[in-house]
Amino acid sequence: MHSLTRATLPALTKLERSKMALARSVALKLINRSISVASIEWARARRVQAQRVRAFSALMSPPSKAVVYEREGPPDSVIKMIELPPVEVKENDVCVKMLAAPINPSDINRIEGVYPVRPKVPAVGGYEGVGEVYSVGSAVTRLAPGDWVIPSPPSSGTWQSYVVKDQSVWHKISKDSPMEYAATIIVNPLTALRMLEDFTTLNSGDSIVQNGATSIVGQCIIQIARHRGIHSINIIRDRAGSDEAKEKLKGLGADEVFTESQLEVKNVKGFLANLPEPALGFNCVGGNSASMVLKFLSQGGTMVTYGGMSKKPITVSTSSFIFKDLSLKGFWLQKWLSSEKATECRNMIDYLLCLAREGKLKYDMELVPFNNFQTALSKALGLHGSQPKQVIKF
Repeated sequence: MHSLTRATLPALTKLERSKMALARSVALKLINRSISVASIEWARARRVQAQRVRAFSALMSPPSKAVVYEREGPPDSVIKMIELPPVEVKENDVCVKMLAAPINPSDINRIEGVYPVRPKVPAVGGYEGVGEVYSVGSAVTRLAPGDWVIPSPPSSGTWQSYVVKDQSVWHKISKDSPMEYAATIIVNPLTALRMLEDFTTLNSGDSIVQNGATSIVGQCIIQIARHRGIHSINIIRDRAGSDEAKEKLKGLGADEVFTESQLEVKNVKGFLANLPEPALGFNCVGGNSASMVLKFLSQGGTMVTYGGMSKKPITVSTSSFIFKDLSLKGFWLQKWLSSEKATECRNMIDYLLCLAREGKLKYDMELVPFNNFQTALSKALGLHGSQPKQVIKF
């Protein structure tokens, strides 16, 4: 066996020690780098997972209870209450927890399939209401959780506990507003305000005449007119309780209230007393009741029709056109709202809600829990006689 000399052993040991040290250094660097990369990747994975969890909770609405209909038809037959799954809240979306929403005649007509503009089925019912912001998308800056909002212009699908729509749909209102008035401020009060402003110039001391005065639009016309110093002559149906209805309307500011039978005379203007002849009239009934409105109008006056509750046509005498030069107009709020007047609309909403907060605009409503929707619907359909406006409370 060959043996190393004592002189060669130290040299070989030193060389190998140098190689071994270099190898250990490289190995340690590789190990440290691997640990560092693994740590970074682990931390990154944890952050991504956390972001996904946060994104899921922040960008999805809660499940929503909703009143839906899969086909058009009689509302009490085709609607049902179901639970809808969570909806994604995109960067420009706002998720709103609904507080209250009314059942309007136009809502019923949409479900029946007889309203000119209606959503495609299956659909969630409802068209106006008020809610509280629940969450907002990442790009939303003008609204925050806790704000009270209403859809303006109105938007289909308010009969559900949570609504997700683009931020442009929602108008922030004062939380001092009475909830039930905020929920119902557009369809009826805004109709009254627009008709008072859009067809002729009315000044303090002037008069208007209307039928259907006990309707919510009619009551709003009386109150807004009174607030502006404008007199109102009002026509109501002959029915049980008409005397009480007269007193109620006068309490709201009506100057004169007549039943239709009282006006079955040749010269209705004898009832005006000291009031000026009205240049503007409103008709939501049609038939003979519309003719009574026309009889009150002054030379060159205008009658605006916004409804036809009697389902009877309007008949106008030839002399009314030739000798009185009367004009007949129509008003449909939906058309006005779709004419790119969002800013003007929202300013008017704020004005009307201010009147409501000050007690200068009021009408009868009944708040009904959402779970009792079927009861509220039966009242809104007239199955229990005359009832206040039904407003669902979520």
